[in-house]
Amino acid sequence: MDKIETAKSLLAQIGMPAKQQSMICVFTLLAMANIRKDTPWSAATNEWIRIHDIIAFTAECYGVVYAENSRETFRKQALHPFRTAALIEDNGMATNSPNYRYRLTGEFLNVLKELADDDSVVSEQGAALLMFMNNHESLSAIYASKKKMQKMPVKINQQEFTFSPGKHNELQKAIIEEFAPRFAPNSECLYVGDTIQKDLVKNVKKLAELGFEITLHDKMPDVVLYREDKDRLYFIESVTSVGPMDPKRIVEIEAMTGNVSSGKIYISAFLDFSTFKKFSDQLAWETEVWIADMPDHMIHLNGDKFIGPH
Repeated sequence: MDKIETAKSLLAQIGMPAKQQSMICVFTLLAMANIRKDTPWSAATNEWIRIHDIIAFTAECYGVVYAENSRETFRKQALHPFRTAALIEDNGMATNSPNYRYRLTGEFLNVLKELADDDSVVSEQGAALLMFMNNHESLSAIYASKKKMQKMPVKINQQEFTFSPGKHNELQKAIIEEFAPRFAPNSECLYVGDTIQKDLVKNVKKLAELGFEITLHDKMPDVVLYREDKDRLYFIESVTSVGPMDPKRIVEIEAMTGNVSSGKIYISAFLDFSTFKKFSDQLAWETEVWIADMPDHMIHLNGDKFIGPH
């Protein structure tokens, strides 16, 4: 196995994500250890070096040329993740200092020095490698943990779900947990999407029973609630940057619900009053507005009824 393949295999073995097994990351590791094609792993070093030195080493020793303006790519794709995973450390100077440097940690240097040059695979039995993996959580696990921590728990129809982080989902969580108990008590959530998982909840059977005709081209409202005791459907848009209940949106929803006999209520939801003001001139008449900052109140646009079905 040549040096490039060995380095790539090692990165995979210690749990680096796929993006951190790229050629940029492999060359960064080889440059920081000063491992040329014919250098034994036992001769690895951990001198302080700059990104410029990594680029120059890669061109000179492996014939792969990266432009100087690719330094930010090296920093973000290799050096920052390597530091998080305890493969490298920096010298603590300001990042814009000409004296800013990186080097392999002594612990990871021992892992490299332990590699055998004639191995066809990276050994799992090396003492330094086992110690490193026991002492440090893999970067894949670190990233997965951070993603899990960032997710927002939400209870939908008495079941536990999680929303991806972001203002749009923060508002959807408020719609389900704050709006629904106040203005649609005992309602069932028939549909809600997530910014990553589009159809987080989608009760196709119930939607069909109510008369929905949904094609692949139809864009469902962000949240659809159904209150059976009143036979009311609540179509709610979670508005943070786009998508209020404007006349065009009403027409689109009416097209997919032409056979629906239940009462229909159209609602634009906003996180705060300032966001509502940005969209106030776009909202369709005979629709409702709910603002998460003022959860106990609603704004009805015209008409003699308040949050009544059309």
